[in-house]
Amino acid sequence: MKTSPSTASRYARAIALATLAGITVVSAGCSVMRGQSTVGAYVDDKAIATSVKAKLVADKTVDAAAVNVDSLNGTVSLSGFAKSSAEKNQAGYIARNTSGVREVINNMVVRP
Repeated sequence: MKTSPSTASRYARAIALATLAGITVVSAGCSVMRGQSTVGAYVDDKAIATSVKAKLVADKTVDAAAVNVDSLNGTVSLSGFAKSSAEKNQAGYIARNTSGVREVINNMVVRP
């Protein structure tokens, strides 16, 4: 018994949707395992980190390419290298003054 092309395409579509749903569930589960209590908290942390990074890029006194930004439950962690203490302090200031940030851990290393 042969299936019509429309039936085959329905099966393919169903498999694709099931795969997409599985990936979504797995990735959401990873965020909760990482320490966030909900998927929403994970999304909020990603938005905070992106916002901090964008502000670092906009600030000409900070080499944004040398700064790594991570966020977990509103706590932003800065790591990487700064050319001076002033640059390190400015990166911390920018992060602290970003909406949604509760705390900043500035682990940047000053390297001339």
